[in-house]
Amino acid sequence: MISMPGMIERAARLNPDGVSTRYRDREYRWMETQQRVARLGAALAGIGLAEADRVAILSLNSDRYYEAVFAIPWAGCCIVPLNTRWALAENEYAVTDSGARVLFFDDAFTEQAEQLLAAIPSLERAIFMGDGEVPAWANSYEQLIVDNAPVAASARGWHDMAGIFYTGGTTGFPKGVMQSHRALWASAIGALPEFRMARESVYLHAAPMFHMADFCGSMGTILRCGSNVILQSFEAGAVLQAIAQEQISHALLVPSMIKMVLNHPAVAEADVSSLQCVVYGASPMPSATLEKFMQQWPSVGLVQVYGQTELAPIATALSMEDHRAGSEKLRSAGRPTASSEIRIVDEQGEDCPQGTSGEIAVRGPHTMLGYWNKPAETAKALRDGWVFTGDAGYFDGDGYLYIVDRVKDMVVTGGENVFTTEVENAVISHPAVQDVAVIGVPHEEWGEAVHAIVILHTGQSVTAEAIIAHCREQIAGYKLPKGFTFREEPLPLSGAGKVLKTELRKPYWEGRDRQVN
Repeated sequence: MISMPGMIERAARLNPDGVSTRYRDREYRWMETQQRVARLGAALAGIGLAEADRVAILSLNSDRYYEAVFAIPWAGCCIVPLNTRWALAENEYAVTDSGARVLFFDDAFTEQAEQLLAAIPSLERAIFMGDGEVPAWANSYEQLIVDNAPVAASARGWHDMAGIFYTGGTTGFPKGVMQSHRALWASAIGALPEFRMARESVYLHAAPMFHMADFCGSMGTILRCGSNVILQSFEAGAVLQAIAQEQISHALLVPSMIKMVLNHPAVAEADVSSLQCVVYGASPMPSATLEKFMQQWPSVGLVQVYGQTELAPIATALSMEDHRAGSEKLRSAGRPTASSEIRIVDEQGEDCPQGTSGEIAVRGPHTMLGYWNKPAETAKALRDGWVFTGDAGYFDGDGYLYIVDRVKDMVVTGGENVFTTEVENAVISHPAVQDVAVIGVPHEEWGEAVHAIVILHTGQSVTAEAIIAHCREQIAGYKLPKGFTFREEPLPLSGAGKVLKTELRKPYWEGRDRQVN
């Protein structure tokens, strides 16, 4: 039976002396990682956690983060990775909603962890996984490993829930996507042929480890029994240095990261001779950035992936060969992975003809179990085994998927999903604001930027800066509008009374190759 603990056991059996993780001055082998995971799993079981209990993680990238991701299911529990860019209120919602009983945290989030522990009755314990001094109110991660003997892994796996991964919600609240052990395995299995990983592969964690995209990279690496090199956070110079010094073969970078790496002063002299594949996705890739990458590093393979958290997360891939061939296919999101079955459907759920746009629906072993505590939203998105993605697209005659718009209102900025209703709720709570529509507009660095179109109450005046200051208390910084348009005429409405955001977006996207990736 496939399970996350089983993946660790397999890697330790097949490549016991191979390097599993390198972080700063620490290096572990797969057999060592398995032992540490088994000890930490024993500690979690020993503090009274039951099967399927939830354990949250609020931390920057580290080798301990990697271990915790596997130790939690080793104890039979479910992981809840928290977004490190969220405000306290957003993480408080996720921890409360999931019912997490334990929180792992590092030095960067000591203050927020203490606040969460004090504010949430169901949160019973905090475990410090950083490198600084352990707070008096928390347990030491390393001491728990020392104090506990290894135990056998939980028998949970396959269809059992492995974790709850929070993504934005159109109601203004995040949705917890329930993913099974099978789904996390199947998504990686489907994409591995395009990633071309091997036992000798060295994968760079530069994207945040809470993000489902990097999570898939972790799954691919462990399935190949390769090595993980971990950066605490993204910095373009550090990425170039790591590629050269650690002989990185594979990396996942969102387009905004790729642009920053290409614009770094050291890029021309950078040694990327070991780099075989860069996977990108999660937000629009400007064509100029894509061309610059291929000109700068013609020997490095590129793979584009499309998906979403509900798909754990990959549904399609555009191969290295497709990138090298160029042509119109570069505008596509590639073809379905081996795990994915995809349909394009109209509003009645019937298949659209080839070349005709409709909603993208995906079925396969990598689809979600549903939304945690949200049966109505689950029923809407998950029908007869198909995940209705909320994205609109079409297939060409060669089976390549082209994404033309988003059915659901979402802005993808720098690889992060921002649901516009959440931003609108924050903006309209300002007393001077009468109405607002939030859209995504082109941004050279982030792919898309959050833009607010605002109508003020008669006689009122307010600056964009004042609205941003007002919103900052309610939503994360990356969700804040980066631009404002103040207008007096009413927002355009459909016959059903819905704001026609397609009309509002047109002036900004006119002449662009593509709006979404």
